[in-house]
Amino acid sequence: MEVKDLDTAIQEIAIRRNELSKIDYNNPKYDDLEEELHDLEDSIQVKFGEYLEDVLQDIHDEFCPDTDVLYPIAYFAKSYIVSGKNEFSVGPKEGVYVEVDSMPGKETKLAIVPGPLRIILNEGNGQQKVVWTAKS
Repeated sequence: MEVKDLDTAIQEIAIRRNELSKIDYNNPKYDDLEEELHDLEDSIQVKFGEYLEDVLQDIHDEFCPDTDVLYPIAYFAKSYIVSGKNEFSVGPKEGVYVEVDSMPGKETKLAIVPGPLRIILNEGNGQQKVVWTAKS
């Protein structure tokens, strides 16, 4: 499994999601962008889905064992923040809601973030914690 290829593929999805979030449904480009996005997501699921599901299962086992693991694509942010150095990050409200045993009552979410590939735990108070980083 080539981590660099997975990271690049997720970056492409992040860029498409950002493009989609900036245009209106009535824009003639919207349908084409949405179709491209779905094709990219399907491709990731086929090529890397099993790997990502294993990673997510390990994270769930450690932090949120009472929350079911979803398809990896569900953990992608709706939009990403991209710096001038092409570094990706996410806002504190992004990700899939999970019940973290050590943080009862907090709105905690997991999000997959590329560049470098990692999984972030949004802890509900604006705090973020990297709970996994891909090893090349």
